[in-house]
Amino acid sequence: MFSLPELKAIGEKYGKTAAQGPSAGICSGGALSTHIERMKENLQVFNFALDEADMAAIVALDKKQSAFFSHTDPNMVEWFVKMVEEHKQRKNCGQEIKNW
Repeated sequence: MFSLPELKAIGEKYGKTAAQGPSAGICSGGALSTHIERMKENLQVFNFALDEADMAAIVALDKKQSAFFSHTDPNMVEWFVKMVEEHKQRKNCGQEIKNW
């Protein structure tokens, strides 16, 4: 997990981690994770609220770009769709049984 200095500073201001600040800001305390540590951390965002300046600082970090790939590049989108379909076929996801 990466951490921007701005997010780290906001988290420290509230005695939280760099991830908990934005999580509280967008009310995503139930954010999905497969790591028990992160699940516990995600639930610790309901006992504080960000002030308007901190919310504005987090919003200003949004560069309107995906950190993963360009959603506006047709070749990249096509590659991603193919990759997902190939993964589904290799893993036989339709037959997978979840024991949650």
